[in-house]
Amino acid sequence: MLCRWIKLVCAVVGILLLGVPALAADPAGPIKVEDYAKTPIKLACVGDSITAGVGTKGNNSYPAQLGRMLGTKWQVSNFGSSARTLLNAGDFPYQTKGAFKKALAFQPDVVVIMLGTNDSKPQNWTHKDQFAADLKDMVGQFQKSEGKPRVFINTPPLVPGKGNYGINEAAIQEQLPLIAAVAKELGAGVIDVHAATQGKDEMFPDRVHPNNQGAAVIARTVYATLTGKECTESVILVPAESPAKKKK
Repeated sequence: MLCRWIKLVCAVVGILLLGVPALAADPAGPIKVEDYAKTPIKLACVGDSITAGVGTKGNNSYPAQLGRMLGTKWQVSNFGSSARTLLNAGDFPYQTKGAFKKALAFQPDVVVIMLGTNDSKPQNWTHKDQFAADLKDMVGQFQKSEGKPRVFINTPPLVPGKGNYGINEAAIQEQLPLIAAVAKELGAGVIDVHAATQGKDEMFPDRVHPNNQGAAVIARTVYATLTGKECTESVILVPAESPAKKKK
């Protein structure tokens, strides 16, 4: 009799969980497409001008390249907004921008957050004691949203040399352990874009924004974490300008 009850409970639980992706033991573990009842999997890329694609030419922002890498089973949407900070006390907080509300309304299955670069500016980093709390707040809002998405936090890219616009590597270095601690506490994944961009200064012409090739490095790094695979596509970049069609 007891065995029958156990089987019945398991069957009911299985029905209730139908279509809900299984939680990975490792929050940074790869996404399994087969765990999702419906595709495409909705991926929201949240960030500042680097996510938006400033510095790239053509349709080559890192989210655009990532979408081409992931293919038709994913729907990648770019919610990047220039000059935005993670810090709510920063000069241009991301959470006060319409892009944040749009990202939540998108009801993503997966969220990748890459903020912190503009937070390194001196006028913003004076509020560094609030960085971890504001990151927890943002991650928590996504995790509690209707889609209950898995959340990944990108570390900011390396800032080459002396940086620019007040953006600097010293403050980014202070952010890295804060990001790791918040991710661990909330069960979010960390994607180490900072390490991936080491030694690639030439891909950041203005010492902040990546060019097409730099965006490709970021996209490949995110792809590898989300899928557990290296991107083997030989052509991801698209031409900045499509060749004009010859008139007949």
